Amino acid sequence: MKKTTLTKLGGILAASALVLSACGASNSGGESAGGGDESKASDTDWTACKPGEGSKDVADLEDDEKDVTLGIFNGWDESYATIYLVKNVLEEDGYTVKTEELDAGPMFTGVAQGDIDFFTDGWLPLTHASYIEQFGDDLVDHGCWYDNAKLTIAVNEDSPAKSIADLKDMGDEYNNTLYGIEAGAGLTKTTKDAAIPEYGLDNLDFKISSTPAMLAQLKKSTEADENVAVTLWRPHWAYDAFPVRDLEDPKGAMGDAERIFSFSGKDSAEAHPYVSQLLQNLVLDDEHLASLENLMFSDEHYKGKDHEKAVAEWLKDNPDFVDQWKKGELAK
Repeated sequence: MKKTTLTKLGGILAASALVLSACGASNSGGESAGGGDESKASDTDWTACKPGEGSKDVADLEDDEKDVTLGIFNGWDESYATIYLVKNVLEEDGYTVKTEELDAGPMFTGVAQGDIDFFTDGWLPLTHASYIEQFGDDLVDHGCWYDNAKLTIAVNEDSPAKSIADLKDMGDEYNNTLYGIEAGAGLTKTTKDAAIPEYGLDNLDFKISSTPAMLAQLKKSTEADENVAVTLWRPHWAYDAFPVRDLEDPKGAMGDAERIFSFSGKDSAEAHPYVSQLLQNLVLDDEHLASLENLMFSDEHYKGKDHEKAVAEWLKDNPDFVDQWKKGELAK
């Protein structure tokens, strides 16, 4: 996993919680992320958003301007996945699509200034809260498309533990080891500073190494039908590639789930009502997102090297997805 993905995990811890109160999704394809003229971005209850809220059929919408720039967060798998999905559909509809890969700060700045039209990877209410505070009045919220972005401790599907708490007494079942990722990752800090002390897991050897090493161990153990416990996060393609499941976290030590939102600048939303509504309609559950990312990024498939071909293959395997998306039928 790339360094910027690990920075994202750290942001979940680093950002402070907001005092929040109304979701920005709407039937018109989005509302100001600043909360309107009479309220601030910090008044928005981002946790109230339901994926696909405000969905409707795009058949009666048309953009006069068919040149679109889509922003991708460097190294964030779900950003590539969603943007290349949108790119595929728009190009089939006759658009000319340009993509820009940027880190979070330049991305929010570029969209607010109108240099980039849309992006799909705003994590709220925590990770990108500071950017919404800074740029929210110049952004339009096109709703959330995913609602389960979180840090986890995962085990192989057929192993005995059900809760993180079980690892205290079931350590022997997992070779008394919890496999982690990079030392500087927010996931590692959360596990070390919250989960381990909260659940009394000092009996486990917390092996801090790297994301590739953790994934290699996960692959090795599941293929050998051996129990394994790892630190992980959603969304991630490992949930499709390997038979794994999350342990319950009754104490909330790993933190609450966030939602992922799409945004544009005000001028872009006005110029592109079709694209705006298409983003409002987008919904990806864990199964769809993990399978798409697995195809795009795992060593067993495209290894992150041909996003357009991987997305085209995924859409071929999911032939009803685009039709349901355009009709606004993906929402639960």
